Amino acid sequence: MTRSEDLQRLVVAAHALTRIAALETRNEAPAAQWRTLTILRDHGDLRLGELATLSRITQPGMTRLVSTMAEHGLVRKTADADDSRVAVVTVTEAGRTALGAWLTQLTDALAPHFSDLDDHDWDAIARTAAILSARTGSLEVAR
Repeated sequence: MTRSEDLQRLVVAAHALTRIAALETRNEAPAAQWRTLTILRDHGDLRLGELATLSRITQPGMTRLVSTMAEHGLVRKTADADDSRVAVVTVTEAGRTALGAWLTQLTDALAPHFSDLDDHDWDAIARTAAILSARTGSLEVAR
C-alpha cells in the first residue's frame, strides 16, 4: 500500500468513526454544531465567513447555524471592531461546557469498539492522534 493510499484509508476510517459515534451517541444536535464549537475552541473568535470556510459550509448555512446556536447560548455574535457589517462569533462558557459533555459522551460511546486493543495498538493510536493533531492544528483560514 502506498503512502497516499494510507492517508486515504485514514480519512475514510475517520469519517466512518464519526458516523458510528453519531449513531451510537444518539445526540440530537447536528454534527455541524459540534464541529463549529470545536473550531471556535481551537481557533478562538472568528468572523462568520472564516468560520464557514473552516467548517466547509456556505456562509448562509453558517449564519443560520450560528443564529440557532446563539439562541441556545452556545455562541455569541458581535460586530467586528474593524468592520461593523461583519459578525464575529465567540464560543460561550455554556458552549464549552456542552462541547465537553458531548466529547465525553462521544468517547464513552466509542470505547467499547476499542476495548480489546492491546498496549501496542493503543500506542499506535496515540502516536497517530498526536501526528494528526500536530498536522491539522496549524491549519488556518486565509484572512
